[in-house]
Amino acid sequence: MPPTLRTPRLLLDPYAPEDEERFVALFQDTRVSRWMGDGPKSEAEDRALFGRIFSKVYAGELFDVWAVRRDGLLVGHAEIKRTDAVDGHEIVYALAPEAWGGGFGTELAEALVGYGFRTLRLSEVHATVDARNTASLHLLGRIGFAYVRDIEEDDGSLTRVLTRRAR
Repeated sequence: MPPTLRTPRLLLDPYAPEDEERFVALFQDTRVSRWMGDGPKSEAEDRALFGRIFSKVYAGELFDVWAVRRDGLLVGHAEIKRTDAVDGHEIVYALAPEAWGGGFGTELAEALVGYGFRTLRLSEVHATVDARNTASLHLLGRIGFAYVRDIEEDDGSLTRVLTRRAR
């Protein structure tokens, strides 16, 4: 299980079984899921994904994944994990639309980067972002991520690889 992380306004803690409905609602919202992995999935697939957090990720201590809470309510999802796509660790995060625009994305991304540098002792942290996701690209650029390269996906779309190095 990952440790609990606190930011000024957010709490990142391990998921609990009772988070399933909010998790599924977050991943079923196409405004969010269009930017996650291969895009929106069925409700059954999102429920299976939630189950795998417990049965595979937490049980096997594969990587760190958190529920993101504000005032006790689940408002997002966060991970930091090793990936071959960038030959290193990448941050993954999503916030519910009701949490957009208030600086929570910046707070969340900075918490993940800080965890990568301080706790995991990484020298760099990566992010892979759909080239059309201008809000995330802007946010990551603002907090010190630099463009590295593009990956052309099977459907012809582009994924930007960004990296932030430890100072």
